[in-house]
Amino acid sequence: MLPLILLGVILIVFTILQCFSPAQRAIAYIQSTEDMLYINDIIKKYHLDDPPYIQFLYWFDNLLHGNLGFSVSARMPVSQAILTFFPATVELVMLAIPLLLIIGTLFGILSAVYRDSLIDHFVRVFSIGAWSMPTFWSGIILLAIFYGGLGMFPPGRLSTQIALSLIQNPIHQYTGIYIIDGVLNGRFDVAWDSLNHVFLPSLNLAILSSALPMRIMRSSMLEVLGKDYIAAAKAKGLSKWVVIWKHAVKNAIIPLITVSGIMVANLLTGVVITETVFAYPGLGYFAAGAARSLDMPGVLGFAIFAAVIYTIVNLVVDLLYAVIDPRIRY
Repeated sequence: MLPLILLGVILIVFTILQCFSPAQRAIAYIQSTEDMLYINDIIKKYHLDDPPYIQFLYWFDNLLHGNLGFSVSARMPVSQAILTFFPATVELVMLAIPLLLIIGTLFGILSAVYRDSLIDHFVRVFSIGAWSMPTFWSGIILLAIFYGGLGMFPPGRLSTQIALSLIQNPIHQYTGIYIIDGVLNGRFDVAWDSLNHVFLPSLNLAILSSALPMRIMRSSMLEVLGKDYIAAAKAKGLSKWVVIWKHAVKNAIIPLITVSGIMVANLLTGVVITETVFAYPGLGYFAAGAARSLDMPGVLGFAIFAAVIYTIVNLVVDLLYAVIDPRIRY
């Protein structure tokens, strides 16, 4: 099923490309103004004037070889641009996902356990407010408080001083994630500087995105706590929190896995508004720049990459179901 979805996205992208003339599509493979003189040769080379089914075979072959065209906005091949910007987004997600899942899960559990109490009312109001709040507004507020008022957690990915030091003394890029690469290279100043820059956008994402897992966990916990086996566990004399953590949470968390997978895929494919507000050069920042510049190869390359990410994440979620709930294996 998942490969069919990916193939469907690829066919949709190819169909969109067919809306443009061969000359317009050839521009995707032009890297300098001098190449405009050879546009007819480029059309012949990439079979852009052949019948659509022939074009698809050659285009799909280029896709498999990572040739997605040239991004005018990033001034590099699309595949290289994705590999350049993606680690920054991964770094952002590495901090945001644990934060939002911890906040969402714990408050969802407490809200269900203490139903109709003060903490339950707080969680419900907070989740509605966080879900309704515009991302750019909360981002600007956080910047105004922490960076504008306290001089902490600046925007961008690295400070100018650290960026210049990396130009003069480059570190080995193991992952492209500065927090990890800085530690592996013994450049703890790089790791700390990167953490200072990524913390605020991660916090912004965690606060807003925790609303959904919070509400789902609360609803799921309320349903599970009403089951007969929970009443039986209480009747055996088990303590309240043993029943909750050992029997209730494990079953209540299953619906959260699907939502978590979708949220991870959403974040990995770029959080455009957050990355734009915090001037954080991730995949969403690249996609927004490509859209503003009418950079069609960049936009379509991003769409294909996003489809691949969603396919992989959904596959991982399906496998996790069998680990969490053994009944699914049969």
